Amino acid sequence: MSFRIVVDSCCDLTPAMLADPCFVKVPLTIQVGPHSFVDDAAFDQATLLWRMKESEDAPTTSCPSPAAYLEAFGTGEDDIYVVTLSALLSGSHNSAAQARLMFLEEHPNANVHIFNSCSASSGEVLPALKIRELAQSGMDFSSVVDQVSRFISEMETLFVLETLDNLRKNGRLSRLQSIVTGTLKIKLLMGATPEGEICKRGQALSVRQALSKMVSLMAADEKHQGRILCITHCNCLERAFSLKEMVLKSCRFRDIILCETHGISTVYANDGGVIAAY
Repeated sequence: MSFRIVVDSCCDLTPAMLADPCFVKVPLTIQVGPHSFVDDAAFDQATLLWRMKESEDAPTTSCPSPAAYLEAFGTGEDDIYVVTLSALLSGSHNSAAQARLMFLEEHPNANVHIFNSCSASSGEVLPALKIRELAQSGMDFSSVVDQVSRFISEMETLFVLETLDNLRKNGRLSRLQSIVTGTLKIKLLMGATPEGEICKRGQALSVRQALSKMVSLMAADEKHQGRILCITHCNCLERAFSLKEMVLKSCRFRDIILCETHGISTVYANDGGVIAAY
């Protein structure tokens, strides 16, 4: 059975992964003051980081339209799988769901499933790769949906940011957290709830200490053993490699993959941010 995996542009697949024709990416758009960025292959991370740094206003993002998803579905594959940003963080999931209904009107016998990653960035990469692994093995559509849904429900997402400016500007931090982290230069270790909301998992006085706490949480979680860890960084490859080295010393992952943030993840991770999922 042929298959297609459609992802929104917060899914930070590497260029090598995107070279696989089974993956199709649907871009979100970013607005920083008067400047607009499309999160596609032409995205310029350095320019976006500079525009965000000089702007007093929060950057805004726009999800893909149902029509954009509908075009991405194509017409040639038997099975279509879609992975989106957490439905609690973006309208991308809702747009994909609307596109599915429109597609089924024209192709009533098609197999289309929309996965809510309940995460972002690394937390979208892993479900997308899991779908490919299972679909390539010849597994039927319903079984892939069941196994990937369970995979997402068991997945963990953690992240550490160098700066909380965009989370603060977008109201993702409470007023007290904004004051404390800004005044004391505290670095927060954040995570995702099972429903896909952002939550605090710890704090430290430096990014390295916060990353060390992240590794400690992973090592203490027995479920991590044998899994794949995806580390995504925003303009800080050396920091990502440092995290990988700490993980290798303390954890027992089956594999570790490194990715780089595209546009949407860059907005929220900001310069120096690191996101990990397993």
